[in-house]
Amino acid sequence: MRKLTIAGFALATAMTAGCATTDQGAIDEANATASSAEQTAENAMNTANSAASSARTAQQTAEEALAAARAAQKAADEANERAKRMLQTSSQK
Repeated sequence: MRKLTIAGFALATAMTAGCATTDQGAIDEANATASSAEQTAENAMNTANSAASSARTAQQTAEEALAAARAAQKAADEANERAKRMLQTSSQK
C-alpha cells in the first residue's frame, strides 16, 4: 500500500510538472506572438508615417505646379490682350 501511495504522489508530481511546462510554453508562445504583433504594428506605423510624409511632399509639389500654371495662364491672357489691341490698331489703319 505504501508503494502505491508513493507511486501516486510521484505520478501527481510528474503530471503537475508537465502542466507547468505546458503552461510556461503557452506563456512563452503568447509572449512571442505579442512581440511579433507589436513589431508588425510598429512597422505599419512607420510605413503610414512615411506615406503621410510623401503625401505632404506631393501636395506641396502640386501646389507649386498650380501656382506656376496660374502664372502662365495670366501671362498668356496678357499676351492675348496685347495681340488683340495690336490687331485692332492695325485694322484701323
